[in-house]
Amino acid sequence: MKILVGYNGSEAAKAALSLARDHAKTHNAMVYVITSMEGGSKETTNEIQKAEQDLKFAKSFIEEDGIKCDTYQLARGLTPGEDIVNFADENNVDHIFMGIEKKSKAQKLLLGSTAQYVILKANCPVTTKK
Repeated sequence: MKILVGYNGSEAAKAALSLARDHAKTHNAMVYVITSMEGGSKETTNEIQKAEQDLKFAKSFIEEDGIKCDTYQLARGLTPGEDIVNFADENNVDHIFMGIEKKSKAQKLLLGSTAQYVILKANCPVTTKK
């Protein structure tokens, strides 16, 4: 079994990471943890370094229980939702976990919802955690 965690270092993402780790232990699964950044000049050096630190934390958190984990910092010019769905398809992922944060209707209209996109487009089950 292969599990994917969309991870941005937020408290909700950490909760999803913990849930994914428990699920991986139960199902003897491989865990992929990805962070999506659009790339190019849109990210600062500090944002890139923070993403690297977040992935390092996530990898050690998963591996401390003896679970195999690979991390990826994606910068393919896609939205986070597109990156998560495409990565899941490309790697035959069986289950996606991701944290969700409350957004107002205006924020969703202007910014979209990564979780909503993933839930609607993913070809596997998606579990969200607040």
